[in-house]
Amino acid sequence: MTFREDDLRIDGLSFFRGETVILKNISLRLPAHALGALVGPSGSGKTTLLRLIAGFERPAEGSIVLGGETYSSPVHVLPPERRGIGIVFQDFALFPHLSVEENVAYGLFRATSEQRRQRSAYVLELLGLAPFAKRYPQQLSGGQQQRVALGRALAPNPKLLLLDEPFSQLDPELREELIQVMNLVLRETKITTLLVTHHQEDAYDLAEHLGVLEGGDLLQWGDPFELYHSPRNRFVADFLGKGALLPATVESAGFVQTEIGRLPCAKEWPIGEVCELLVRPDDLVHVDGDGHFSGTLLKKRFRGSAHLYTIELPSRRQVLALVPSHHNHRVGERVGLEVDMRHVNLYPFSGELRSFNFDTLITRGHEDL
Repeated sequence: MTFREDDLRIDGLSFFRGETVILKNISLRLPAHALGALVGPSGSGKTTLLRLIAGFERPAEGSIVLGGETYSSPVHVLPPERRGIGIVFQDFALFPHLSVEENVAYGLFRATSEQRRQRSAYVLELLGLAPFAKRYPQQLSGGQQQRVALGRALAPNPKLLLLDEPFSQLDPELREELIQVMNLVLRETKITTLLVTHHQEDAYDLAEHLGVLEGGDLLQWGDPFELYHSPRNRFVADFLGKGALLPATVESAGFVQTEIGRLPCAKEWPIGEVCELLVRPDDLVHVDGDGHFSGTLLKKRFRGSAHLYTIELPSRRQVLALVPSHHNHRVGERVGLEVDMRHVNLYPFSGELRSFNFDTLITRGHEDL
């Protein structure tokens, strides 16, 4: 990928609070006009990274550069008000005594009255807020309030927009609606945007570039498709989707033997090496009768167009399979499956062969399954 001078560049960024390491050697590139997202559990350093980019904190090491200008380094911090960055917080932070129109125009203090009027009118129309221009925040729904917060950040036409858990206070229906609106608006305005969230579905819906943070480390940064299908380590694999880790033995050059079949692999491993194979629900295809392998249906969750089956293999290990809903097997039945694995991911043997914790993953943003 070719990078340009107006990209966001973060190089070797570290931040400490006392003796506690909050961020360690973070480096990433976000191309100009692109949408990026950072996901990770609470305490992984996501919001701290946004605060460093915004200028609210000074890094201990490394630098932040936007548009060829150094925003932060250990010896230089550009004040937040000079960075041209818009921020949308999870609590909206609207001014209750100002109307919708006045909230949106709040950051246009350097513009003339006519410029303020024209710009705020454009942003209100863009966000579908024009009919509510004279109302006050307390007269709006949660989704409308979040649109106002977005409009206030967009109105000054920032170089970079930072979104800190912007959907966390919205119910699922409003969340979906706002994501669609935000997707259209951000692509229309072409403002470089970085989203922080612990819901990977938000990141998948919005972002062209995705990173996973854990314990202050940026474990992987790249295309969302790449991260989902080729996670660099177990944590990334675990956090970005359901799956199971099954034992695999390297049988010959380019092939591994597993209890779900003999599979080709691109990475060279020593023959006889024991490793672990990542199996996603979409890697397994239901077949009537006996497939390449079969297992016992332990649990099923109806998802409308599909069931999410939990299948127990003869080894007592479990895998998940997405099965079209017209196949309605009963718990306890044998289910035939075939492997359709386009992305074979192998990891060194950890000594703890296991399936991911399917039930707790549901609470970590995997509601789509």
